[in-house]
Amino acid sequence: MSAFKHLLTRLTVTLLLLAVPVLGVWTWMEAERWKLWFPPYVSSYGESIDGLFFVILWMVTVTFVITEGLLVWFVFRYSRRGDEKALYTHGNHTLEMVWTAIPALLLIIVAFSQMKAWATVKMNFPEDGPYTVAHPLMEVYASQFDWRARYPDEQGNFEGADVVETPYEITVPEDVPVVFRLNSRDVLHSFFVPKFRLKQDAVPGMRIPVWFEATEAGSYDLICAELCGWGHYKMAGRVRVLPQADFDRWLSEQRAALKATH
Repeated sequence: MSAFKHLLTRLTVTLLLLAVPVLGVWTWMEAERWKLWFPPYVSSYGESIDGLFFVILWMVTVTFVITEGLLVWFVFRYSRRGDEKALYTHGNHTLEMVWTAIPALLLIIVAFSQMKAWATVKMNFPEDGPYTVAHPLMEVYASQFDWRARYPDEQGNFEGADVVETPYEITVPEDVPVVFRLNSRDVLHSFFVPKFRLKQDAVPGMRIPVWFEATEAGSYDLICAELCGWGHYKMAGRVRVLPQADFDRWLSEQRAALKATH
């Protein structure tokens, strides 16, 4: 009876451990159908960001399944009582080389896979469009706990009485590469628009150029992805994407309303 109980315990523990990779992989496969996956991207570089994500995801998934499979086997195989002596692997140079070389190889694959996406998002800023690093569409300021966009006056100046400032909502044109400068007025924040696949930290003391090209008109969530204080949870805004003509009209109306108050 004691042997039966021990076998039952081994089987129970083994099945519980086996449930971890099975449920994990099953959840991943069904996530999109359950609407637990990423929202569809609406930016020009969204495809490259998602491609890099899937490269890493497949690596993690395969490693996870193999690791959990070995764990299940070892628990079932070696939890039984016996007189076998333990095999110590400390100082086994072959094993150490293997489990050092494999992660190193995976890191090299990730490093080469991310080069194009990194260059596109962080280095290859638009140079031929209406907005460039030298002449951005706007400046965005993060502070505890809001977002503010400042649009230059008609001469391109960001200082003066005719600078349009909008809180919580950022308005940009559709199908146009938009460049803006990201600033923080206090602590570390992070500008994150999930549907653009855009995330950039706002660092105090730095003016960081950021760019994106929204490919579909609409209103999209803007959140802070860096814990920035007690009100971090409510530091949310919107990015409103308008067709070019509607954006030009909106900006003209904002400037006209501002001048009318002078």
